[in-house]
Amino acid sequence: MRRYGPGLIFAFAVTFIGFNIHWKFGTISPLVASLVIGIILGNLGVIPRLCEPGQKFAAKKVLRIGIVLLGTQLAAEQIVELGGREVIVVLLVVATTFLGTIWLGPRLGVSKSLSLLIATGFSICGASAVAAVDGVVDADEEEVAYAIALVTLCGSLAIALLPLLRYVVGLDDPHFFGAWVGASVHDVAQVIATASTGGNDAVHSATVVKLSRVLLLAPLIGVISVWVQRPSAGITPRFPGRKAPLVPAFVVGFIAMVALRTVGIIPDDWLSPLKKIEQWALAAALVGLGSEVKIRDLMKVGGRPLVLALTSWACIAIVSLLGVKYIA
Repeated sequence: MRRYGPGLIFAFAVTFIGFNIHWKFGTISPLVASLVIGIILGNLGVIPRLCEPGQKFAAKKVLRIGIVLLGTQLAAEQIVELGGREVIVVLLVVATTFLGTIWLGPRLGVSKSLSLLIATGFSICGASAVAAVDGVVDADEEEVAYAIALVTLCGSLAIALLPLLRYVVGLDDPHFFGAWVGASVHDVAQVIATASTGGNDAVHSATVVKLSRVLLLAPLIGVISVWVQRPSAGITPRFPGRKAPLVPAFVVGFIAMVALRTVGIIPDDWLSPLKKIEQWALAAALVGLGSEVKIRDLMKVGGRPLVLALTSWACIAIVSLLGVKYIA
């Protein structure tokens, strides 16, 4: 506690502020608010040096706790509820968006590591997925922050744009509108905010489809952790060579939580408290991450990642729309 305590107290204090912003402005994710505050304070140089070990602990270890707890919100019966056709849509959306972004990024002049972060964030679950990839890839803090900023920007645009397009694209049925939102919007909070314009049926459909995308986080991180060990990947792994685990421990924990939830060991009345702990852990981790980001370095990344993000967003919106209309 003497080594890590000051930094952890700082991280959770900023997280408290981030949640207060979220409670006042519901569409602002507490994770994003906490990250932005961390970046601002880090660049102002007001964080005492004795907080540094605790901030790094939060950015790495507390992050993994949050991702493990994310698994408590998922159960196998949610996939069964979807039905075979909607599962195919989810798999198609995730695969197309991820692989398309990975392929396009380097051709736009975006680094492979940043392309990977953007691809995972857009195809799975926003900031949480970006942070999970950072656990297996040795990416720069600036790239992680940029990827989170881009996925937040596009998710925020979706809150305003998708309800306006609902009747234009012929999704009058709340179930299908919700499925489109769940398949195409990134962060869970953004999904609920967008789908709420279509009523309770749309929110339910969107949440189930979205959580099904989140369930793909574990296998995708496992594949990435193996792939980045290959020299041809062009990405530096966080655990190079023989030290690299086949599947990261936090992914094993994530899968274990899904299994415990599925068999009923985790009671339903525990889900809300566990969700709050998960959100606080992820937000505190992003405070630690954000405090290490320097805006002057972030500006050097340029506008090409923005083009990649907007293209990836268009891809996931179009593919998910076609899937919902003609497959589901």
